[in-house]
Amino acid sequence: MIYLDNAATSFPKPKETIEHLTRFVTTVGGNPGRSGHKLSIEAARIIFDAREKLVDLIHAKRSERLVFTANGTESLNLAILGLLDANDHAVTTSLEHNSVMRPLMYLKARCGVEHTVVQCRPDGALDMEALTRAMRKNTKAVIINHGSNVIGTTQPLGEIKRVIGDTILIADACQTIGSVPIDMDRDNIDVLCFSCHKSLFGIQGLGAVYIREGIDPRPLKFGGTGSKSESMEQPDFLPDRYECGTPNTPAIASLLGGLTFIEKEGLGRITARKKALREKLLRGLSGIEHVITYGSRTIDANVPVISFNLTNKLPSEVGYQLNQREIYVRVGLMCAPMAHKTIGTFPAGTVRVSPGYFTTDAEIDHFLEALRLIAEH
Repeated sequence: MIYLDNAATSFPKPKETIEHLTRFVTTVGGNPGRSGHKLSIEAARIIFDAREKLVDLIHAKRSERLVFTANGTESLNLAILGLLDANDHAVTTSLEHNSVMRPLMYLKARCGVEHTVVQCRPDGALDMEALTRAMRKNTKAVIINHGSNVIGTTQPLGEIKRVIGDTILIADACQTIGSVPIDMDRDNIDVLCFSCHKSLFGIQGLGAVYIREGIDPRPLKFGGTGSKSESMEQPDFLPDRYECGTPNTPAIASLLGGLTFIEKEGLGRITARKKALREKLLRGLSGIEHVITYGSRTIDANVPVISFNLTNKLPSEVGYQLNQREIYVRVGLMCAPMAHKTIGTFPAGTVRVSPGYFTTDAEIDHFLEALRLIAEH
């Protein structure tokens, strides 16, 4: 079995992820913040430690402003639905995921919030002059996919922030966090949204959002927090303002394990390994007849996500034949139809291959040989 779908979720997980998850579900198990007994306190400590490690990873300062969510989609919904009002305008790009576009379309239909989509080039590059022209007096937020889940292109967040000035910068870092360095202060990111089950090595069902001081989205949900229980009003302090209901502590425990692994290995080493795998894939794909790859070939500007097609087969057929060989990739539109329109692959989509830190060179060689046989026959 060869797993090359790490852009969807990373697999396998490091032993630290499994150990922290197993410890929680077998020896802790308490509900954090809801009781005063030892197991509840230990569960709360696990959440605290994970929050602190995440804040350190993104070079932020205040851990209480790191809010756990159910996934990257909920993080983006909190930012978009919580900040934009009638008469506001938003700017985004043609590489965005439906987790951005669907909330924007909902707000347009519900209360007339307008948005402008800045067209990216087929290689994923964003035209800063076009971004400047898209800005209006009532532009409240600019929403940017930091790393494309279709072609892997990363955007220069610091340069974008310099262009948009005081307008709120919301960054979708689902594909980049844990793969490339992120610095909230250096790049002046206002809201950072991400999932925790990809390159952070947690299990599914967990995301997070960091909200810079001075920005106050409306909560998406209301309920018990274990704090201020005497009041029927939602607490106004973070993270309780946005975190209510029983948290997914098993997933947070697994995330703590994943972050521990990243600390041990070093983010630089992880990044270098993924770049090497991407370069090996691109080199191998270029030697196979009928293969077309999309996006930029610049190694330093991309996460390890490659989309390609065979000129003589549909992506669904290629995916099926790889699956028959127990090689697992993703095919289709990847929940990002505008991105496929940008690179000219709508509506059939592409085949997406995304290696992870644990992918071996031998697995890449085996995938390339299998693809060569599929292309030839």
